[in-house]
Amino acid sequence: MGYAGFTSFYELFRIGAIEKALGIEAKKNYMPLQDGDVPATFANVEDLERDVGYKPDTPVEAGVARFVDWYRTYYQV
Repeated sequence: MGYAGFTSFYELFRIGAIEKALGIEAKKNYMPLQDGDVPATFANVEDLERDVGYKPDTPVEAGVARFVDWYRTYYQV
């Protein structure tokens, strides 16, 4: 299941969602796209919304921040 919006892989890391949530800067090693990599994704959630009445609306940055908070609490780190 995905967020009903466009997010590129590079955007996810350029905006620093994980870095921001952790409060540290990652060591990055940008490389060309590898076989099987996709430059962008877009989740079509129309069937989900129609069939079960649910439409995801959590932006990636907010979801990453919530996950990091949960992880730190659960693992006490």
